Amino acid sequence: MLRRTNRLIFVIVVILSISLRLHAQSYEEWINYSFEYIENNQLDSAEIALQSALIQDPANPINALLLNNLGSIQRTLGKKEDALLSYSLALNRYPENETFLSSRAALFAEVGQFQNALLDYNRLLERFPNNIEYLYQRGLLLLSTKDFDSAEKDFAQILLLHPDNVYARIGYASYYKITGNYDEAEKLYNRLIERDLENPMLLAGRAELYLLLEKGSKAANDINKVISLVDNPNPYHYIIRSKAKLLLYEKEAALQDIDKAVELGYDLEEAELLRSQIQPH
Repeated sequence: MLRRTNRLIFVIVVILSISLRLHAQSYEEWINYSFEYIENNQLDSAEIALQSALIQDPANPINALLLNNLGSIQRTLGKKEDALLSYSLALNRYPENETFLSSRAALFAEVGQFQNALLDYNRLLERFPNNIEYLYQRGLLLLSTKDFDSAEKDFAQILLLHPDNVYARIGYASYYKITGNYDEAEKLYNRLIERDLENPMLLAGRAELYLLLEKGSKAANDINKVISLVDNPNPYHYIIRSKAKLLLYEKEAALQDIDKAVELGYDLEEAELLRSQIQPH
């Protein structure tokens, strides 16, 4: 309660100080303030400063860049819906901008909006057909939609470009996992993790595999390590942990993780479906 009160007081002070200066500051000054706040890790204040700049001069062509920066700040703050809106507004001004499009695609995937993410990655790969990251991310999304042949083609394309690429290996581990070849998937994940013990992507992938194998304790161990390693919380990691907790008959903890995932921007419909499986009406 004390922490919440202190945070509320801080927000009120920031808003009051900004409101007092609002008419006195120029567009450029608000942008400079945002850089200072970011440098001092005052992201709440940086968000307000950027929003103030946008209000001050809504027609400025630089606003697309400000919107992208605002989206990245909101994403870090856990305001995923706001971040998606900011990225989309930036894209409304420059629909083919690679940075804006890749930022939104990654966030769509992060919050479980896989079809929207797939559309954005398709657009990116039309222009950059040999981009390793985009091929990998699209391959994973294609797996999630059960388009296994297309996913395998994306991973094969990565190997064709770079035979030792780790992303392609991770992609194939995911491919084996989703197509039911659990033994091969586990062998590949184990080999990759032996080489890179603290890779969140690998650990999260193996945690998903352990869920399919109904090894709740191993899944929980892997995903707990992932959560401790990443700087920006990913809602899907909490969904994985929720499912692991359910396998361990820890229903209350499973529900708490679903709540946390929603707080971080996870799709509400998907969350309600998971809740109904834990607490049937």
